[in-house]
Amino acid sequence: MTSLAKGFAVLDLFCEVHPVWHADEINHALGYTRATGYRYVKDLVEAGFLRKVSAGRYSLGPRIIELDYQLRRSDPVLLAASPVMDELVKKTGLDAVLSTLFDDRVVDIHRASGDPTLRLSYGRGRPMPLLLGAAAKIMISHLGRRQLLRIYEAHAQEVQSLGLGASWSDFRIRMHAIHAEGFYLSLGEVESNVGAAAVPLFDMDGEPAAALALVGLTEAISAIGEKQLRKLLRKAQDDVRRAIGTRSTLPLTA
Repeated sequence: MTSLAKGFAVLDLFCEVHPVWHADEINHALGYTRATGYRYVKDLVEAGFLRKVSAGRYSLGPRIIELDYQLRRSDPVLLAASPVMDELVKKTGLDAVLSTLFDDRVVDIHRASGDPTLRLSYGRGRPMPLLLGAAAKIMISHLGRRQLLRIYEAHAQEVQSLGLGASWSDFRIRMHAIHAEGFYLSLGEVESNVGAAAVPLFDMDGEPAAALALVGLTEAISAIGEKQLRKLLRKAQDDVRRAIGTRSTLPLTA
């Protein structure tokens, strides 16, 4: 593990159930020597990624909030998708959600709310189940073979229990089928009364970058119907693609 990776491993420790860490706890959790661990903590504090809350104890720092703001202002896929999501909300009354996948985490990065009564357990920034739901399956199905195999090997038991394949070959065939369809509808997978339909979105190079989903109560999803959901999301997918293409041709400003 590189020094940079070791530093980021410190940040990965912070979560809802353990938001504050003592430096000695960090060293113990990661197996760092006292000198090494304290050096990483010091560097992260100076960079604003951690902040001291009491003697020897730290929480996440304001630099993360600043980077979040920059992401919202600069991410090409998010900027292209946001107005399209607003239109989807107006047409359907459902929520439109933009999600991304990194490592083994599915995270919502933007949500346009259409149903004020909809209460989701998972919101922006909170990791969702890796193998459940429309957004997760659409994004996983578009991974390369090596990445897909890594996920299978790390989660083979869960893959089998969810009916996604009793073997690597079965899992790959299942994901390839979803990839070919380019659309996935889930009902009650993540939350019992919630459904979602999703399509993939691609970056300027045509690489899969995110999933765009319409999310709502299962009754609302079923009322619109798979055919109409597919039609709306296909159009939204095309609109985002064109918007990203337009942005990629704009001249750079000083």
